[in-house]
Amino acid sequence: MNLAQLKPGEKGRITAIGVSGPLKRRLMDMGVLVGEEVKVVKVAPMGDPLEVFIKSYHLSLRKNEAEGIAVEVSL
Repeated sequence: MNLAQLKPGEKGRITAIGVSGPLKRRLMDMGVLVGEEVKVVKVAPMGDPLEVFIKSYHLSLRKNEAEGIAVEVSL
């Protein structure tokens, strides 16, 4: 499952980051790391972008960026 598939209010633990290059570096610089817990706060009406809560701050990601982040759903 990827981050873009989570619904608002759902939490997940990042298991892999499947993007490369500058995008991967940017995500890692913002704290999107394997093992971190992430919660989807809200999704825009058209599904892009989505707001997530990670490491005590809110982060807005485009849907194509979120699709490259594999997560494991947690309760």
